[in-house]
Amino acid sequence: MSKTNQGLFRMVGLGMLTAIIVVLQVVTTYFPTKPFAITLALIPIVIGAALYGPKAGAYLGAVFSVVVIIMCIFGADAGGAMVWNANPALCVLVCLVKGSAAGFAAGLVYNLLAKKNNILGAAAAAVISPVVNTGIFYIGMLLFFRPVLEAWVGQGSDLLYAIVFTLTGVNFLVELGVNIVLVPVVVQIIKVVSKNKA
Repeated sequence: MSKTNQGLFRMVGLGMLTAIIVVLQVVTTYFPTKPFAITLALIPIVIGAALYGPKAGAYLGAVFSVVVIIMCIFGADAGGAMVWNANPALCVLVCLVKGSAAGFAAGLVYNLLAKKNNILGAAAAAVISPVVNTGIFYIGMLLFFRPVLEAWVGQGSDLLYAIVFTLTGVNFLVELGVNIVLVPVVVQIIKVVSKNKA
């Protein structure tokens, strides 16, 4: 495949993944999981990161982050709206960093491990993405939004415990579980697209 065709193939692939991420994130924002929405958009981020590299993963993670920010601004994500109202600039910063880092880390891990085993690379990328996304969220909440957390869980409560086991623990487990269950699908998509790119 010529360089022009490769570039076009990449652009079309990233465009399709961008659209999927937007739709998934908007739809899952309205799932009845409170106070924060479950993120199912990590799978297309992992696929893009594996196919096109860490920078593409960071781009797709940023797309996801922008949708999250829009949902926070308009109040569709109740927990996100509280964070937005507390400090819009820090809300944007935490959202952009967590999403972009999750995509970049997925691409990096996939590139490192897929050389030895494609399934191992896909599985590790699928695991690292929600870990980074949620981990940075936890850190951001503890560093920048402590008053918001205290309002949710009550002053004097163990904030880390409340974040992990009350506010986002279930969401994280669902995100991680979905990513792990879909690893075979991710591997097949990577195989098919990689074969067509060659």
